[in-house]
Amino acid sequence: MLLKKQTVWLLTMLSLVVVLSVYYITSPEQKGSDFAAVQEEGKEKQDQETASTETEDGEAVISSTASDEVFESLRLKLDEERSKMKEELTAIVASTDLPNEKRNEAYDKIQHLDDVTQKESLLETLIVAMGYDDALVRADGEKVLITVKAQEPSASAANDIIQLVRTEMGNLQPVAVEFQAKK
Repeated sequence: MLLKKQTVWLLTMLSLVVVLSVYYITSPEQKGSDFAAVQEEGKEKQDQETASTETEDGEAVISSTASDEVFESLRLKLDEERSKMKEELTAIVASTDLPNEKRNEAYDKIQHLDDVTQKESLLETLIVAMGYDDALVRADGEKVLITVKAQEPSASAANDIIQLVRTEMGNLQPVAVEFQAKK
């Protein structure tokens, strides 16, 4: 009996789905529930032991304990927010119902988001090159928040980071540096 190609393909895919389902169900390690626990622990760790000092420039320097998961979750959250915003702006640019001024304004905002993202990435790289384990830079329009993973928080290191940010982003925005202890 000769089966058609579509039938063979369908049966092959169905058997693959069954095999993968059985493997997933019987696998000893379930990572989905552990991921939620790691996120909750990261939030708790971020809320613990926060101490604030002020530098000569009047900028805030905060130190607390953090882990890599906290940095990654913050980066992910920031990327998701920016992706949503960019998607909405792209829809406005693609719309033919709106006047050209609105579409141009949305396009300029997309360009601004891309520029800010590139500057944040560059600053993170430069801060890590200064000898820190990790850095997270968030520019939200009103101010620039920097979280640095370091052994000891110091006002002079915070000033160096603030000066670096001001040369890259400009003097218009206030800068806050937060030190988080390495584990």
